[in-house]
Amino acid sequence: MRNFAAVICILLAVSTGARADQIDDFVTQQMQKRNIRGLSLAVIENGRIVKAKGYGFTDRVSRNPVTTETLFQAGSVSKAVSAVGALRLVEQGRLSLDEDVNRRLATWKLPDSPLTKDEKVTLRRILSHSAGLTVHGFPGYAVDAPRPTLVQVLNGERPSNTPAIRVDVAPGSQWRYSGGGYTILQQMMIDVTGKSFPDQMRENVIEPLGMRDSTFEQPLPPGKARATASGYFPEARPVPGRWHVYPEMAAAGLWTTPSDLARFAIGVQRAYAGAPGAILTQPTARQMLTYQKADDGLGLFLQSSGRTLRFVHNGRDAGFDALLSAYAETGQGAVIMINANEDSQMMTRILEVIARQYRWPGLPIQPRYTAIPDSEPSLAAKVRAIFVHLAAGVVDRDQMSPQLSALIDSQMKTGLAKFLKDVGTLRGIELVERKEQGIVRVRRYRLMFSRQSWLAPCTFDKDDRLSSIALEPE
Repeated sequence: MRNFAAVICILLAVSTGARADQIDDFVTQQMQKRNIRGLSLAVIENGRIVKAKGYGFTDRVSRNPVTTETLFQAGSVSKAVSAVGALRLVEQGRLSLDEDVNRRLATWKLPDSPLTKDEKVTLRRILSHSAGLTVHGFPGYAVDAPRPTLVQVLNGERPSNTPAIRVDVAPGSQWRYSGGGYTILQQMMIDVTGKSFPDQMRENVIEPLGMRDSTFEQPLPPGKARATASGYFPEARPVPGRWHVYPEMAAAGLWTTPSDLARFAIGVQRAYAGAPGAILTQPTARQMLTYQKADDGLGLFLQSSGRTLRFVHNGRDAGFDALLSAYAETGQGAVIMINANEDSQMMTRILEVIARQYRWPGLPIQPRYTAIPDSEPSLAAKVRAIFVHLAAGVVDRDQMSPQLSALIDSQMKTGLAKFLKDVGTLRGIELVERKEQGIVRVRRYRLMFSRQSWLAPCTFDKDDRLSSIALEPE
């Protein structure tokens, strides 16, 4: 029996080593292929961190190695952590999921609109991106640039570099991503607690979950700044000043590590299971991981259902990308962070390797889409024409909603034109998914460019105008 146990131990050691080597080899190969300076990851198995490792360097000048304590910007993964902070205030009776947010806002009020006469902007709708609010995301501010106050960001006043955050779609009527909503949430949390956003998040979320290296402080204090990676734009262009500053902390301001985000994910898993002393009560955690609008829960996106239900969020700040994916029930998951903006879906490929090695259920974790019959070829033709014109730097205002055309024209046109030039000529388009959300139609197309295929989830309004679009590498 003793010899048998020894053999088992040897086999386990060999298996674990092979698993680690396969992940490490794939990460190293991908980093070299994509010219990524630094990467850090953490893997969750059975509700605990079983692998945490840094790869590469914090920057190309000092060549300091990335460690598990190296800080990266989380981008929009900040929203998931902020959502838990807000839900804790709901459990304390200081916020409500379903009342008008203006009842709790004090420093600033969301202006009234005919669109909010019957339906109100609520915390639930902010967390699930269904509040009808403007401003998709935030570019941040150079470290030496003037920075606006939070109220100036909300009102779109100089030196804010984004428009005013307002309601321009009836609340609750459709899903539309809004970092602006989370900025309203940030002000609301400040108003009801009387504390700065970094302080209350440290007390209510970061410290209880043992996220010892994380902070929402913007800009970073010098002590923590020394532990950071430097950000890089595409083509390995360094971010001037190493990173941007984000006064929009709830939406994009978290500095953290994959290990700390893994601790966050484990905290959500424990709450979902009803574990004693969890960060949220089980009923609240179950609401958080219940489909609210489209594929959105409360602060987290959801994939699959039942035993394979996963909660996910990705993020991007200037020079940094992040990806969190974890199962609600099985105690598994992973977090990957890089000091680069990278559009080839490298992190998703790494996640698939982790998933196979740790035998995650429901593989592949990324859906595989096949073409389906298209009874609305005019919509596909419209999408194709829009992309052809965007490649030439032209925005089809007549074919898009005013909000989408304004967003692309003011914030995304130049970047989209460059991206479309890089991926080559659009040679074909096919429908791969069809969904209905009330009067809103959701269609996912495969765009077949000469160098790479991309998936494009699109929504169309009642007048057949494109009201939202995204691009997902395939």
